[in-house]
Amino acid sequence: MSVVEGSGSVTNVSESSYSSVEDRLAVMATEQKLTPEENAVRTAQMVGYHYTCADYYEVGREKIREYARAVQDGHPCHWNDSAAQANGHAGIIAPLTFVGIFGMLAQRRLFDEILQGYDVSQVLQADQRLVFHRPLAVGDRLVVEVSLDSFRRVADADMLVTKNQITDQHGDPVLTTWTTLVGKAGEDPSVEIMDMVRHTMLVEGASFDPGRTIPEHSGRFETPDSEVRPEHFGAVSFDSLTVGQELAPRTVRLTRGNLVNYAGVAGDPNPIHFSEEIAKAVGLENVVAHGMQTMGIAAGYISAFVGDPGAVFEYNVRFTSPVYVPADGYGRFELTGKVRSLDPQTRTGQIALVAKQDGRKIFGRALAHVQFS
Repeated sequence: MSVVEGSGSVTNVSESSYSSVEDRLAVMATEQKLTPEENAVRTAQMVGYHYTCADYYEVGREKIREYARAVQDGHPCHWNDSAAQANGHAGIIAPLTFVGIFGMLAQRRLFDEILQGYDVSQVLQADQRLVFHRPLAVGDRLVVEVSLDSFRRVADADMLVTKNQITDQHGDPVLTTWTTLVGKAGEDPSVEIMDMVRHTMLVEGASFDPGRTIPEHSGRFETPDSEVRPEHFGAVSFDSLTVGQELAPRTVRLTRGNLVNYAGVAGDPNPIHFSEEIAKAVGLENVVAHGMQTMGIAAGYISAFVGDPGAVFEYNVRFTSPVYVPADGYGRFELTGKVRSLDPQTRTGQIALVAKQDGRKIFGRALAHVQFS
């Protein structure tokens, strides 16, 4: 089950890691349902549950460029080795939200074992926090340990925070992420909607078994989070900035082609991003952009101002509303930002972002923490 990333709406009709939608329909007919209260107790008991992904994810040079194109990020550090090297990197580095490609794959097992009792049409990604220990680079073999970090019940909804601890092939920390999910325990999607999904989703045509290359538990879960030691790389000078300084506004245009391209690059098969029929069947006005796509576009906006994406050591976004993309026009949204705070002792600062579509806020809160030169 993959969550509707940052849609800002309680909608999810995506395929789970069951081998097919047909399998899921069969399970729906036989599984025993828990009450919302029983399900909350069960989920709370699972806090601390963790596992290490069976295989590492290897970061590829062309995959970085594919992803940068998908989030409309033309920063030279994602495209040109010479430019990246001039900023102090060994070669091109990945965009800030590149983790969205393998993060969703990594959490699939957690969703199947934790979110069993939830109405999958009532699960949303509400918040995403990324803490960078260093930029992701070509050749990194990333090992991901996933855990259920916390759980609490708010009114009739459950709030779950999942955590990914990501290290490289040398055991050094690269990235730590926290994803906040809000779900409601209840019934599964209707058989009618699932039937539409069945005829819209990608048909795999074969099963795949990459095998296990990483031990079941890496031991990372038992160790404290690593200290973040940010570097400025090619960032602009701290002395050139003032609190309240505004970033030049940017208007972003998205078409259905952008959404389909991102879905393919990121490996997100959720049909609400490309099927108007299914999007409207689950209560959306139209198809919506991926949350991580809009977050990634905003990350490129930050990088252009900062001067080097590698200088961003934390990036947080709270999602409040989706970006709708019509069939006969553009899905436009506007990005603005300003320098929120500056610390002269560490030469770091915070950049606050605002994203809006037709006056409606896409992000409830968006902050980047930056090490300036």
